[in-house]
Amino acid sequence: MVSKLHYISQGHSPAEQLRNIQRALDAGCDWIQLRWKNVPAQEVEQVAIAIRALCEPYRAKLIINDFPDVAHAVEAHGVHLGLTDMSVIEARQIVGPDKIIGGTANTLEDIFQRVEEQCTYVGLGPFRFTITKEKLSPILGLEGYHAIMHQLRSRAISIPIIAIGGLQQEDLPALLKTGVHGIAVSGLITQSAEKETLVTNLRALLDEEQIQA
Repeated sequence: MVSKLHYISQGHSPAEQLRNIQRALDAGCDWIQLRWKNVPAQEVEQVAIAIRALCEPYRAKLIINDFPDVAHAVEAHGVHLGLTDMSVIEARQIVGPDKIIGGTANTLEDIFQRVEEQCTYVGLGPFRFTITKEKLSPILGLEGYHAIMHQLRSRAISIPIIAIGGLQQEDLPALLKTGVHGIAVSGLITQSAEKETLVTNLRALLDEEQIQA
């Protein structure tokens, strides 16, 4: 089961990564994606070992961004791949047949590719401008999600779509009406002074839309 709320980690050092992830877990996040760019795989692995231990008491899933070898080595629940990362087929050979593989998409055509590759879920974005990601792809906005989700429904494609990219709490009611499965956030949770309240509110909005659907 793919969670409706993904936390994408932030931090320029192991200590920052661990602190931010611990706080997200304490706030109620149960799906953690370790995202640590421009760092050697060996360093990512060392941090991932510690994060795996943090996640276990919460029964939270740990997804490693970009590094299938690290995901396999630390027995993470899966890996998330960008469009220019290792192919899904290669990653599947490393992490195994039962692991989660998420894939980034920026367009409808990207989603078709991810479906063909048999990804577990698709991270679709960006919703709006965000400083979290370098080399940002064209902004989709609400209308972009409406158009893409309409096309997927017309083709009976039901892969879980996770919206990502500069999302704020007030975006959720309208965004969820497009039919996306859930959201992935980073700075929204990291920078919040009231993380537990925020996560509770986000979950309530996500669950409410599911009930209405």
